[in-house]
Amino acid sequence: MPLDIVALREQRPQNTFYYFASIGSTMTGAARLIATGAGAGTVVLADEQTAGVGRFGRQWISEPEAGVYASIILDLPLVPADLPVASLLIGLAAAEAIQKASHVACDLRWPNDVLIDQKKVAGILPQLVNDHIIAGIGINVNNTGFPPDLRTPATSLYLASGGKVHSRERLIIQLLESLDSFSELLATGGREAILRAFTAASSYVRNRRVIVEENGMRSLTAGLDEHGFLLVRDDAGNLIRISSGGIRPDTGASA
Repeated sequence: MPLDIVALREQRPQNTFYYFASIGSTMTGAARLIATGAGAGTVVLADEQTAGVGRFGRQWISEPEAGVYASIILDLPLVPADLPVASLLIGLAAAEAIQKASHVACDLRWPNDVLIDQKKVAGILPQLVNDHIIAGIGINVNNTGFPPDLRTPATSLYLASGGKVHSRERLIIQLLESLDSFSELLATGGREAILRAFTAASSYVRNRRVIVEENGMRSLTAGLDEHGFLLVRDDAGNLIRISSGGIRPDTGASA
């Protein structure tokens, strides 16, 4: 069933919604709107993406009418060097929205994965465009299955809750409310408040054995630096900042 865009507009009159039955990428759509003067609070939604983009240009599976495919324009008090903090903020909002709307608990894996039982239920991607931040968010809601060869195993709220169908509209409303809440936390508490919140919400930030995707290095996570980058300690005891790429759990198998 298509999104009820009328209900969304009624419940969130402070936002400007653009809805597409099908679009290449909501992030591309949001960037085009910024070029024409759109500002904070603009929300681009689609029932299907034909060229959904994840981190490093990887494809994001966008099954028609099954997930939330959204890009929201934000104005956050961050300099470009602090863009990772925006990623953490958006991840926190997505995880909170999922938990409140579906009562399914989530974990956060730096920099942009929202997990349920170690399977990816949502991904986020911030993009800086003309002093605005586009929060690209994809959430698997009512998907009934996924390809077996995905880089990271995936799940959906439907699968994680034993076959329960979830309201995408309710999830979107909660997502916008959570983005407002964490944006206010950033404004009042500074980036340190977001770093603390993410550290508390993630099992991956400290004392977790991981493999760094970029180079296969095995290490132990050691917190976040002041800009939101992950710190790890290698087997020789050296403290290293991970400034690009991601991590995956170290299960002890060969990298």
